Amino acid sequence: MKKLIMFRGNSGSGKSTLAREIHKKLARNNLLISQDTIRRDMLRAKDGKDTTALPLLENLLEYGHNNCEITILEGILNAEWYTTLFRKAQYLYGQNINAYYFDIPFRETVKRHKTRPQRGSFSSEKMKTWWNEKDYIRFIKERSFTSEMTLDDEIQIVIEDLKKDLLS
Repeated sequence: MKKLIMFRGNSGSGKSTLAREIHKKLARNNLLISQDTIRRDMLRAKDGKDTTALPLLENLLEYGHNNCEITILEGILNAEWYTTLFRKAQYLYGQNINAYYFDIPFRETVKRHKTRPQRGSFSSEKMKTWWNEKDYIRFIKERSFTSEMTLDDEIQIVIEDLKKDLLS
């Protein structure tokens, strides 16, 4: 069974950290697609409605579906701007999507950002300009992670969800 795991949320919420941890826990030949790596590092593209990163993200999603048991997609991934990516995910994976949204208050994301290696790359004021409250995808069910949860809690939830899927 091919499976897609999605982690979405505002900058500094913890999605990249969780995605890396889950990726390390999985068997080999599973793909981690990071929006930041594609958009900022590989393409040096701006984010927005018509970002040039979108076609590459869609191609990587398809590659993951065709060649990997589990694909992890993580990033801010604005629900409106990335609708075609989410529709592609739905087409490829159907019901085999476990989607998680980091519903974390702005104050907490700033606190978390201060612990990140890239903390000097941008300020909390800049983060505020990107803030998009409760940016849920309306046609893919997303489970919420809150600021009360620890990284270990989140890992346990994702792993338990995967185990349930394997047993069903």
